Amino acid sequence: MAVSKAPPRQSLTVVDNRTGKTYELPITHNSIMATDFKKIKAAAAREDRPEDETDQGIRVYDPAYMNTAVIQSRITYINGLEGILRYRGYPIEQLVKRSNFLESAYLLVYGELPTLKQSRAWSNEVMHHTFIHSDIEGMFKSFRYDSHPMSMLTSAFATLGAFAPEANPSLQGQKLYTAAASGDPEALKTLDKQIIRIIGKAPTLAAAAYRMRQGRPFNRPAQGLSYTGNFLYLLDNLSGYEYRPHPVLEKALDALFIIHADHEVNCSTATVLQVGSSLVDPYSVVASGCAALYGPSHGGASESAIRMLIEIGSPENVPAFMEKVEKRERVLVGFGHRVYKNVDPRSTAIRELAEEVFKVTGRNKLLDTALTLADYARKSDFMRSRNLYPNVDFYSGLIYQAMGFPLDFYPVLFAVPRCVGWLAHWRQQMLTKSGVKIWRPRQLYMGEGEREYVDEDVRKEKEGASVFDSPVEVGHGGDSRRNMLASYKDETGQLWSKAKL
Repeated sequence: MAVSKAPPRQSLTVVDNRTGKTYELPITHNSIMATDFKKIKAAAAREDRPEDETDQGIRVYDPAYMNTAVIQSRITYINGLEGILRYRGYPIEQLVKRSNFLESAYLLVYGELPTLKQSRAWSNEVMHHTFIHSDIEGMFKSFRYDSHPMSMLTSAFATLGAFAPEANPSLQGQKLYTAAASGDPEALKTLDKQIIRIIGKAPTLAAAAYRMRQGRPFNRPAQGLSYTGNFLYLLDNLSGYEYRPHPVLEKALDALFIIHADHEVNCSTATVLQVGSSLVDPYSVVASGCAALYGPSHGGASESAIRMLIEIGSPENVPAFMEKVEKRERVLVGFGHRVYKNVDPRSTAIRELAEEVFKVTGRNKLLDTALTLADYARKSDFMRSRNLYPNVDFYSGLIYQAMGFPLDFYPVLFAVPRCVGWLAHWRQQMLTKSGVKIWRPRQLYMGEGEREYVDEDVRKEKEGASVFDSPVEVGHGGDSRRNMLASYKDETGQLWSKAKL
């Protein structure tokens, strides 16, 4: 008589050695609910501090979210070990070769590739929401001539929200967007209108930041051009009529926009969802994403990669530079990725684009240095043991430079298409049927325990204090030094001489 073997239980058995108790935690989609660990409680041990809150259950400590899933999503799938990136199930390589940016944007936001009728309606809506209020142009003119374009773009998205009070939950009610989850037609209409507005106006705002830096008047959006064709027109048209960007450059930028449109819950998308969980308006949400993307470890990486190649100078200097990298004296930019432990699939698609662009623009002078660096990395035990392969920033920067974009504009070229990914995740969040819970991570408090307040006249400096324990001395300009030597009366009538502080 055969004995049937019971199938394995989809659960994790945990034994708390502090109490001897056993807990069975369910496994769903190869994950454990972090809140299930709160059930594992014990009395505080001698070495525990009150701030450890031992009797309130185990907390999950995961610095920088190295292995914490914060949402359930149907948008983008990444397998870092195998080098896979798919939008709604479609491999990124297929979309780059066969799709266009607005079609891929529809896919990311709504879940399916549009029909011919849907595609035409979608493109028509987006391209008729490209104009911005003339007062926003005035906002751009208030910046210094040398302001970073990403600072201007971040401010512009926040400003854009101020011109749409009907789209602000703080003014119209906090359920303005979350009511869409129940199928409320007006809420859905309001939600989708803002998505179309932001996608349509993103190139106009980005181009305004560019033209501001160039000291050129702003262009008005052109009808009849593609999304990236219109963007290039906004950036570059000076005079005349029937301006048409080069088709190879237009196609390459469109493909780069597809590649950069989304990348799962990266730093800026996590920021968007964190801010979005407060139910603030989508313009503020996108502005927060821009602020995160601005950082040199995120959207600023392609700019940093080109600066590194410029510093290396020529192929013969690569070994000496890599020797400093291996000694940890220098940082290697454009290699490795937080997720990918294999070749970044986006970098493979971009390499093919690069060759097409270089045929039109001429060979990028930094290409030989870049290829030598990539070859060195491929053969280096140091690099291979750390899974450091060229990533998307390494090759995209080369294309942007060949196309003539200034270095500080690279993050903006990243932000324009990434608006689509941010909005796709924000829309998914607003449509959560169980409601949107505000994100509130826990911490492990490692600071001082409870202390008694000490009056100022009896306080002593901290024993063994370091440079981190008080403000460093701040330098001031010549006018500040002159003011410190002057005397004056403050608003209360008290006379001050030299410095008030």
